[in-house]
Amino acid sequence: MYTMANLKRDIQALAKAFFSETVDIRRHLHRNPELSFEEFETSAFVKQQLDVLGIRYESMANTGVVALVKGDLESNKIIALRADMDALPITEVEGREYGSERIGIMHACGHDVHTSSLLGVAKILQHLRPVFGGTVKLIFQPGEEKLPGGASLMIKEGVLEDPKPEAILGQHVMPFIEAGKVGFRAGQYMASTDELYMTIKGKGGHGAHPHQNIDPIAITAQIITALQQVVSRYADPRIPTVVSWGKIIGSGATNIIPDEVIVEGTFRTYDEKWRGEAHKRMVQIAEGIAEAMGAHCEFEVRKGYPFLTNDPTLTNQSRSFAEEYLGKENVVELDLWPAGEDFAYYSQEIPACFYRLGTGNASKGITSAVHTSTFDIDEDALELSIGLMAYITIQQLKA
Repeated sequence: MYTMANLKRDIQALAKAFFSETVDIRRHLHRNPELSFEEFETSAFVKQQLDVLGIRYESMANTGVVALVKGDLESNKIIALRADMDALPITEVEGREYGSERIGIMHACGHDVHTSSLLGVAKILQHLRPVFGGTVKLIFQPGEEKLPGGASLMIKEGVLEDPKPEAILGQHVMPFIEAGKVGFRAGQYMASTDELYMTIKGKGGHGAHPHQNIDPIAITAQIITALQQVVSRYADPRIPTVVSWGKIIGSGATNIIPDEVIVEGTFRTYDEKWRGEAHKRMVQIAEGIAEAMGAHCEFEVRKGYPFLTNDPTLTNQSRSFAEEYLGKENVVELDLWPAGEDFAYYSQEIPACFYRLGTGNASKGITSAVHTSTFDIDEDALELSIGLMAYITIQQLKA
């Protein structure tokens, strides 16, 4: 009789056997990064790897790849697994053996880890087809880092249909968790992400004669200050909300008041109804202040990803399976994380679990955050990555 203990033992053995191959694949992808929606070579490479495994696939959303692995036992259950493939416009630090060979492009968010890991999971699942039933849908997704998000395009093209998965799992590197550990959080986890663009148009002139001008810098300062009240006075304090401005351009000089100021920022929250209300409130405040002071404000909200919610039942089950595979001491509770992720689109459609793979190692000096030129991972995490996802997947199919 094939038991849970047998399954764990076999998956751990396969993860160890495929570890070096997974590292090689990760390094290949890291050397050859491609930007969002330009993952042509990455997509072709993924298809080559699936061909070797004898796994059938189809293209979707131009550079996306969707494949199916079917167990030999009788079951109609379907679980989806997702990995993203795109890199970031960042120049990597020099001196790494497997550093990016493309100046200005780098896998600084671990998508090379996600893609190589899902290929490793595919290998394990192919070897274990005789011991499980059901279907695993492998989603290699483009464009996570760029609006409108590859997930939204994949969904529009039917990635969650024919066959329709009952649930979806995704994992993401986390440099602030040590390699050997993973993190889970049920319920709300990551924030919605909207981009804010303001142009405040006044009348420029000599700084010594402000009464002859309509100073867009002074008006912008008042608007920015007033918009903080969207968080402190209009938001329900039980709903985490962030308004941050990261770019201000007012091309004047010490004695020149410019004609206009350009401001760019982000708005993040965890409630869709409040999100819509906040958009309207911000526009009203900004336009109202500008008009009252004789200026004109153009305010654009580019709606980004929704908030990411982890289905409580699926997530708690997956956490239990992770504890079986790794031990409770290696499974941690995650805090709210107000960054954005287009995996959120899947979580709005079907039960989803998005968990974190620890990839940091302070003793090796691997501590840099994602989206930095010095980001790296402890590659030992790859053995855990492929084994754990395969274990959770098969256990979910059996559940």
